Amino acid sequence: MGLAINVVMAEIRLNAVTKSYDGRTHAVERLDLVCRQGEMLALLGPSGCGKSSTLKMVAGIESVTAGTITFDGVDVTRRDSAGRNVAMVFEDYALYPHLSVFENIAFPLRVRAASSATIASKVDQAIALLELGAFRNRQVRTLSGGAQQRVSIGRALVREPALVMFDEPLSHLDADQKVLLRTEIRRLQATAVLTSVLVTHDQTEAMAMADRIAVMDQGVLQQVGSPRDLYEAPANLFVAGFIGESPMNLFDTMPAPDGSIRLADAPELRLPEPPTGARPGAWPAGWVLGVRPEDITLSPREEEPAFALRGTVVDCECCGDRDVLRVRHGDRHFNVEQAAPSPARVGDMVDCHLPWSRLHGFDRATGRSLHLRGAAC
Repeated sequence: MGLAINVVMAEIRLNAVTKSYDGRTHAVERLDLVCRQGEMLALLGPSGCGKSSTLKMVAGIESVTAGTITFDGVDVTRRDSAGRNVAMVFEDYALYPHLSVFENIAFPLRVRAASSATIASKVDQAIALLELGAFRNRQVRTLSGGAQQRVSIGRALVREPALVMFDEPLSHLDADQKVLLRTEIRRLQATAVLTSVLVTHDQTEAMAMADRIAVMDQGVLQQVGSPRDLYEAPANLFVAGFIGESPMNLFDTMPAPDGSIRLADAPELRLPEPPTGARPGAWPAGWVLGVRPEDITLSPREEEPAFALRGTVVDCECCGDRDVLRVRHGDRHFNVEQAAPSPARVGDMVDCHLPWSRLHGFDRATGRSLHLRGAAC
């Protein structure tokens, strides 16, 4: 179904945008970021990372301390919300409970004194797009949370915005409704080709819905890329530890007298040479090695350079189609993901094989990736 509502797509560009509330500390610091025409860009990070301040500055709700914001090359930095043509979808829906679905969606058009014919046409288009026809004349208070959020989205669309901003849109929903609405918003994004920004602290939400994700921490952009890019090639230690439902396992390394690299927690283990012959010993001393739990195996793969880390299974968490084993080696613990049901049981001694081709390396001092996987492939 094509979208008859005339949504005007815009490219949103932030140039060295900074926000300070007290003149001393920065909630957002020199942020350079682009939301391309027709894409959904997610702002992701923990509480206090600066994503909400960024949303408010883009929407014109908060002023910019320094830097510029442009919509399709037009500087809107000093314009208020009304001058930017931005629509917001909030976590709490912000609907009028006593009004019908039709009247809630029509509200911004009535405020603009649109004609009855225009209102009927645009609202009906939004209702059809969002598959709300069965609820057209029902009061929104009688609808589920997921349906109410779709009404909220419809109200945003009829304004024909240049940008739609989703502020934690799924946080008030039950788990099953979250899954359904994630799919619905993704379908809407593809159908309407909206330019949109999603603000969320939930990485599952961002990974499922966004074309690209901007990861922030303490007001600073850490990395921007596709969900696959962030997962497979994290730019630094923060992204490596933040992205992934079971976080990446991180091990300190140390150089040995013979020039080899050893794990600090297991000095008896020598890291194998990468297949290309690149020498990790040339990298910074004491770098951090990372490996995702699903890349660790309990049996070696044929012709795969790896090393085995022996440990004791201290816990096993059932996650449906996979089991997450908590393994103890000496004084440290790490996670191993296995297809369910895993043959390993709590108390078992297991050899955990870490394949070289799936390892990540990070400079301990700067946190930056050493592109270890690139060197090994």
